[in-house]
Amino acid sequence: MTFDQAMSILRESMMVALMISGPILAVGLVVGLLISLFQAVTQIQEQTLTFVPKIVAMAVTVILIAPWLGTKILEFSARMFAP
Repeated sequence: MTFDQAMSILRESMMVALMISGPILAVGLVVGLLISLFQAVTQIQEQTLTFVPKIVAMAVTVILIAPWLGTKILEFSARMFAP
């Protein structure tokens, strides 16, 4: 394996990792921002209030995009193990 091939595989694996984690992290970011805005408006300063809604939203996101995630992972794996 040459250096160029190794860099290509590394680049592709990083792109797949970003594509897989991006939607989940984006949902966590948006939910966290909305909850922070809600806390600022109502002056509720409970630190644990942010965890449960973010975890639930991220879990729902994983469930909803699971077929797409599986397809992307299988396609990448097939390309890596192909001769």
